[in-house]
Amino acid sequence: MKYPRLLLILSLFALCGCQKQSNEQVSSPEDLSVTEETEIPRNPMKNAYFGETHVHTMYSMDAFIGGNRLSTEDAYLFAQGKEVEVNGGKLKLKRPLDFCAISDHAEFLGETYTLTTEGAPGYDDPVAEAMRNARDDYDQALELFTKYVVTAMRTGGGHPEFYQGIESTMAGWKNNIEATEAQYKPGKFTTFHAFEWSAAPQGGNLHRNVIFRDNVVPDYPFSAINSSDPRDLWKWMMEMEQKGSRLLAIPHNSNGSKGMMFPENDLDGNPLSSEYASIRQRMEPLIEIMQIKGNSEVYPKFWTNDEFANFENAESIQNFSGRTFEERNFVRSGLKEGLRKEQSLGVNPFKYGFAGGTDNHNGTPSNVEEDNYLVGSHGLADKTAETRVTSIIDGWANAYDINPGSLMGVWAEANTREDIWDAMKARETFATSGPRIQVRMFAGYSLDDSYASYADMVSSGMTKGVAMGSDLPGSTGESPKFVVWAIKDPMGPNLDRLQIIKGWVEDGEVKEKIFNVAVSDGRMGSDGSVIPIEAPVDKETGAFNTEKGSVEFLTVWTDPDFDPNVPAFYYLRVIQLPTARWTRWDEIREGVTYPENLPEQIQERAWGSPIWYRPSK
Repeated sequence: MKYPRLLLILSLFALCGCQKQSNEQVSSPEDLSVTEETEIPRNPMKNAYFGETHVHTMYSMDAFIGGNRLSTEDAYLFAQGKEVEVNGGKLKLKRPLDFCAISDHAEFLGETYTLTTEGAPGYDDPVAEAMRNARDDYDQALELFTKYVVTAMRTGGGHPEFYQGIESTMAGWKNNIEATEAQYKPGKFTTFHAFEWSAAPQGGNLHRNVIFRDNVVPDYPFSAINSSDPRDLWKWMMEMEQKGSRLLAIPHNSNGSKGMMFPENDLDGNPLSSEYASIRQRMEPLIEIMQIKGNSEVYPKFWTNDEFANFENAESIQNFSGRTFEERNFVRSGLKEGLRKEQSLGVNPFKYGFAGGTDNHNGTPSNVEEDNYLVGSHGLADKTAETRVTSIIDGWANAYDINPGSLMGVWAEANTREDIWDAMKARETFATSGPRIQVRMFAGYSLDDSYASYADMVSSGMTKGVAMGSDLPGSTGESPKFVVWAIKDPMGPNLDRLQIIKGWVEDGEVKEKIFNVAVSDGRMGSDGSVIPIEAPVDKETGAFNTEKGSVEFLTVWTDPDFDPNVPAFYYLRVIQLPTARWTRWDEIREGVTYPENLPEQIQERAWGSPIWYRPSK
């Protein structure tokens, strides 16, 4: 384990006077003037803000090798609606984001500083030159990526020979800090200091995105070269807290984790401890439920009774690096196992709210619309429709098998770092597979039986209940009420149905059940069954159905199987009417042909963070 060596490096820099204190490197949060703060509009009932916490610019070495030449500043400008050039094509979001965190890999920030800074020591190294020249040669780019990124990270090979030491890492991180500060516009557009810790022991994905609440940040981030054990990342995070930082981590891509994201044992082979569970729960309030490399909620092989489990599963992930899917790779399983672990440990180690993200390596945050996937997401690997038919994404999956990624939504009073980060920490979040569907849920014992309006629902929910991401305290026998709401994306089709997924542990066995709570067009039977909707997409034009479905759902639900003595979680899932998948848009516009087994249409969705029912002791 290399973590102690990092502390030694830090100590040496402190002794020689080379390392500035974190709060001297950038301004402190108090530097915002009172005038600015008071002018920021606030809504006590909270607004839905949409954003991205997982995107890579040219300062991620794998992205740079693949052709990305967009800077941190470019990515933030794209997030705000500016048109950029990507892989020789022009690209622009249909709608700007409310917030964004650029999460470049911590592992090679020094290398990318050298690669992108003419005249810097190491800039003319032959390997560095080869990386710069690879942007037009896919085979060469893949060879360099495999040698200097994949192999290095999985074997502990460390840095390439042109790495100039910790000073270059600090310089690369400083670039990110400066752009993040420059583009922060409180009340209008929020940026977060962030990085990705990219550990992959034995090729299993354990990556985390680390997000800071303010600008009290370290001189350089903690990388998987220091340690590939999440416990060491959490230890480092707690040390940063001692220095005044406030930060959280968001695990992602659990479908490729080889069973290690929600483990029975830690990486040393020891059973999880109460301390492990407590630290993990405190450091990691959210998990990314979907991204470019697939949907990590569920998988149809293990959820045969979930009719919506066959959605963006990225099947071909299993063809690479031995990442065969296991039930415990998936978020719903992790939530259930968390309840089971709590019974023995006293703490739930997998108590996660939901985040969405992309893992886009083109420097284009949240380019998630299916019909705007014009230049792919991973540089040379999928830059054109022709390449997307046959290419592979960096040893992860077939290009046609991935998707544009997902969005995170938060409920916050204002568009500021503090408000949005606090919503993440409180798990008052939701994720969508791309559309700007809004979802909200409250639970409580004194909620009304029905509500005439959204405003009434929110007012009642905030005063008489608990929000998504919260604990609902135990009952003396009375069944709680769940008030649930969803509204369609203004630019998308109507909604098909609203579901609540319940998970619980009974006599040591984990169980789950899916409830159809609201359904459009009067299709639900008295037994809760639903007639599948017939609203096909026009295959020639890609147009979706505009006649069927519901614009909005608002209802109150009670669990017919509620047992006051049994701990449980409840989360909301909303299904949209069908739309054309991005591969169908390629076929319509570019005349290419994808494999017949790919769906031509999909039903996008949104997930609300769980509410955990905790029995009285």
